[in-house]
Amino acid sequence: MLMQNISKLIGYNHIYSTPYHPQTNGIVERFNATFVPQLARLQDSEDNNWDEYLQAVVFAYNSGIHKTTKYSPYELLFGRSAKLPIDPRPTQFSFQKPNDYFIQLQKTLNIYHKNAKQHITHQQELNKQRYGKNRPDPHYQEGDVVLIRVFVRGHKLSEKYLSTPQIIVKCHHHTYIVRDQETNVETRVHVGDLRPILLDY
Repeated sequence: MLMQNISKLIGYNHIYSTPYHPQTNGIVERFNATFVPQLARLQDSEDNNWDEYLQAVVFAYNSGIHKTTKYSPYELLFGRSAKLPIDPRPTQFSFQKPNDYFIQLQKTLNIYHKNAKQHITHQQELNKQRYGKNRPDPHYQEGDVVLIRVFVRGHKLSEKYLSTPQIIVKCHHHTYIVRDQETNVETRVHVGDLRPILLDY
């Protein structure tokens, strides 16, 4: 309820990621994969002072050039590189009008954002080709009957899929909404966790 009220107040659409598939929220997972190891290296042996390094690690992340965009987050936000204490004094600029700096900053940011978008699109295509190479990509239709993978198994010999058939009620590849035929409960499921049931008529 709290998040719903906040989303209405701010005006954004809160979209949930697919359960047990962190790759559907790739930006957050990529950030965590970079951020957490850095904190782990810096904290003490008691693992209780990691918060002392948060600001430094966040600044390092924001001021470092990212492989995908070819820019640092700081550059994409402020239109210039972050200034460090060891950097030389910046060159002085003078502008004829007070808003000349704003106009120049806008032009710089537009160039940065355009280039970053092109780099991201290019990297996404490369990732898509790598991921899709020799990998099956099943598609399902509304009304198809499937089984859902069991995520928490008791032991290795336990069933990998639930025995109750599910009916696909909404398609949005790679995420599907399925309905349990016994309970009518609907669940959001990733395509990789579905197994088709082939019916003979």
